[in-house]
Amino acid sequence: MTMSSAHDAIVVGIDGSEHSLRALRWAAANARRRHEPLHVVYAFAPLAGFYGAGMPVLQNAYDELVRAGEKTLAEAVRTAREVAGDEVTITSEMPDEPAAPLLVSRARGARMIVLGSSGAGGFTGMLTGSTTVEVSAHAQCPVAVVRGRDTEDGPVVVGVDGSANSERALDTAFEEASWRGAPLIAVHAWSDDQFTGYYGTLPLAVDWEEIEQDEQRLLAEQLSGRQERHPDVKVERVVVRDRPRDQLLDWSAQAQLVVVGSRGRGGFGGLLLGSTSQALLHHAQCPVMVVRPEHER
Repeated sequence: MTMSSAHDAIVVGIDGSEHSLRALRWAAANARRRHEPLHVVYAFAPLAGFYGAGMPVLQNAYDELVRAGEKTLAEAVRTAREVAGDEVTITSEMPDEPAAPLLVSRARGARMIVLGSSGAGGFTGMLTGSTTVEVSAHAQCPVAVVRGRDTEDGPVVVGVDGSANSERALDTAFEEASWRGAPLIAVHAWSDDQFTGYYGTLPLAVDWEEIEQDEQRLLAEQLSGRQERHPDVKVERVVVRDRPRDQLLDWSAQAQLVVVGSRGRGGFGGLLLGSTSQALLHHAQCPVMVVRPEHER
């Protein structure tokens, strides 16, 4: 199985860890809900560390690693089948490639990439693995990171800031809410550094009520048309003077999914992941979906 198996599929990366098993079950449940194929990827690169150290590897040792990898992949497929049922097409592959570049390549044409918050190679104290962060920053499709509570209850929450990133995230969030039969909470936290940094020192020079009205209009404009395309989705609007990451982290305590753009309107052009998406990947209390804008994909 190759990249063609990942096209139009939900792709889940596994490594045998408990985190990746949770991601596998979450991906299989979404494949069942959406009636979409599931592609299971086990990035098998056991010799990377040995080659770097100049150490030879005996053939029988390598063959044993291959057998262990094949067993891990077969067990993952069986688990996915138990969750997804017989109607979902499930494919799998175990190429000898590092995980991050492999998954980024499989993201081209995939519906989404699903990953655990950290993997078998994670270091103690690291809240989110390096592969997860790298794939979230570079994948051309939405990346779902399964962490925190794993539940099908609660709303879908999306961060909205008017940027190209959040527009794509908003489209994705409406689709997710529709698939799940869940309400959508559109959160626009408008008091970010552009206000608190300079204007916050001049409270008498700022008409906060007027700014709030402008931010209310911004959110209404962002939702306009999308609600008409998704009449089945009940939408709640939240406009609040607060930092986006703080608001979204708070909402993650009751959400079943938080959707966010890879970086917002306050991000630097060279940053592929902004502070809000980074904070959610590390600290959210529910699964997080990171979406890049169309022009970066």
